[in-house]
Amino acid sequence: MIARILKWLMLLQVLAVLGFAYLLMHAWGIASPGIAVLLALTMLLAMRALIEAYNFRLSRRLGSPVPAQYQLGVQGAARLFLGELRATLWTSSWGMLRPRLHAPDAATDACGLPVLLIHGYVCNRGYWTPLSRQLARAGIAHDAVDLEPIFADIEDVVPQVARAVEALCVRTGSERVIIVAHSMGGLVARAWLRRYGAARVARIITIGTPHHGTVLANLATGTNACQMRRSHGALGGAPHAWLVQLAASETPELRALITSMYSHHDNIVAPQTSAHLPGARNLAYGGIGHVALASDPCVLHQLLAEITTKHEVAQPLSCAHFS
Repeated sequence: MIARILKWLMLLQVLAVLGFAYLLMHAWGIASPGIAVLLALTMLLAMRALIEAYNFRLSRRLGSPVPAQYQLGVQGAARLFLGELRATLWTSSWGMLRPRLHAPDAATDACGLPVLLIHGYVCNRGYWTPLSRQLARAGIAHDAVDLEPIFADIEDVVPQVARAVEALCVRTGSERVIIVAHSMGGLVARAWLRRYGAARVARIITIGTPHHGTVLANLATGTNACQMRRSHGALGGAPHAWLVQLAASETPELRALITSMYSHHDNIVAPQTSAHLPGARNLAYGGIGHVALASDPCVLHQLLAEITTKHEVAQPLSCAHFS
């Protein structure tokens, strides 16, 4: 469904660009159609950049303090912004319009446990294209779910994950899977774990998941967005009741199955430390935006290490994001 919606939005953007280019030619006297279209595209890109800048500004104003070792200079901040803008444009304008995964080469030996990928809010499996490419190269069997309806209660989409887990186990002959989930998908994975138990999962890796809610979810729509909300107050605000109940239902043994990877510069999860999950294995990064997390080379490298290593791996690799 989200792919169809995005295709209509892309069509509207194309029509808007052509309409603005026509206006530039006939009202402003620009003779070259190519230059007019280029200027119209520049205006569209500028609008997208302004939206991105607003998200960063809001998430920083409502966010948690950035630890000293993750502080960014001017160049680092520019790379952060441009990297997130690029990831957002690619995901919404191409990846999610053509939602498909890469299959491991038949000549590649199967490696490790199969992986189930769970996307976040208003996304589909197309978000996972960069990671899917890496998994295929490593010979790791994987699949993804497309959570629908888009704005449904998180509890209502949990059975879709259960079916996907069982199907992946049957297809690969494995008794367990590894779940990798981005943003809201991490909450879906935890809700699945609470309902179905740990018999079918070796570990769950969440990426940029608002485990304790995000203030920016107050601007979003849908039951699932409501469940991710966090009030903003002098003491850091309070997570939605659903998040509190989910946390209270988890045992230390279940929490120990989870690895939470997150960025201190996340532009959607605010406060950013909301992604830190007590009792889980937490891996913090800096200089990476929310959408860019699952395509950042450093995070991808760490993800593959987490997926292919049976025992606890080293702390996050040093990334060249901090300057």
